[in-house]
Parts: sequence; structure tokens; C-alpha cells
Amino acid sequence: MRALRPIAVRALRPIAVRALRPIAVRALRPTAVRVPRSDGAKAVVAQPTRSRRQALNFRTMDDSSLARLGAGKYLLVTTYRKNGTPVATPVWVIRDGDTLGVWTAADSWKVRRVRNRADVLVGPCDLRGKPTGEQVPATAEICDPATTGRYRRLIARKYGIVGRLTLLGSRLRRRLDGTVGIRITLTS
Repeated sequence: MRALRPIAVRALRPIAVRALRPIAVRALRPTAVRVPRSDGAKAVVAQPTRSRRQALNFRTMDDSSLARLGAGKYLLVTTYRKNGTPVATPVWVIRDGDTLGVWTAADSWKVRRVRNRADVLVGPCDLRGKPTGEQVPATAEICDPATTGRYRRLIARKYGIVGRLTLLGSRLRRRLDGTVGIRITLTS
């Protein structure tokens, strides 16, 4: 067991460094700076410039909604039941030209809801479906098998080994015709 410990430590070290880096950056950032005035009056307290995360968020706010949603890891797709009740589902997302692509099981409820009613709301979210930004209106349509295959390849490229393993498990369980792509076009 002791022989495995150095291997485990070496394997986990990059993960720990990535996890602790934001904490270290926050601790080193000054909260306020005293700036002396040239006329000899009392010093002014100046707030520091934007943090790195705020600067990144500011830049993404300047980009189009499509680029921001396509670059995110998860997309919250809100579809509507026949009675109008909204149902939000977090899914993986890829950008496909001027549209967004989603890949899901063909017999899932979200596919049935999209077939009944094409208008949806989309927005960024985390893994559990908690919204991290505002939702925008869009229309969704079920894709043909060729487009679904292209979405599989794009998901494998974007999500790396986790995406490839998920696609392999789905192919073994459902076959290729058991999944479908959904093309989402923003309306605003």
C-alpha cells in the first residue's frame, strides 16, 4: 500500500494545484490601496481593479450570447409540457456554426416536449442545473442522423475522455439510433 502512495500523490497534485490556485490569487489581491493626492490633501482609498474572474465575465458579456452559451460546459434547456409547465434540464452543449447543438437519448421526455412545442429557453448553468446567467428564448428542432453524428464527434472533441466514455456507453446501451441531436437557434 505504501508503494502506491507516491503514485497517487503525483496523480492528484495537478488537480490540487488547480483547485487551490483561485484561493491563492484571492488571498494575494489587495482589497484597497491608499493613493496620496498631489495637492497634499487627505489620501484617497482606491478600490483595486477588476479581478481576473470579473474581467473574464466582463469580456464574455461583450461577446454574443451564442458564443457565450456555446463555450460553456452546460446549457440549461427549458422545454414546456403540453399544459405550459416549464421543465429545465442541464445538458452538454456544442456550437455548430450559428446554432447550438445538444445530444440526448431519443426516448427522453425533453425530445417529446420539443416535438410538441419548439420554443425553449436556454441559458448557462452548472452541473446540477442551477442557472449561472440569464435565459434567452430560442427554438429547438430534432436533427437528422447525419447531424446527430456530427454532434457526437463535436461532443467527443469538446468534452475529452469523459465525453468519449459517455458516447461509448450510450452506443453500447442504445445503439446509434437510440440518441438524437437537437439543434437550438436563438431567436433574440
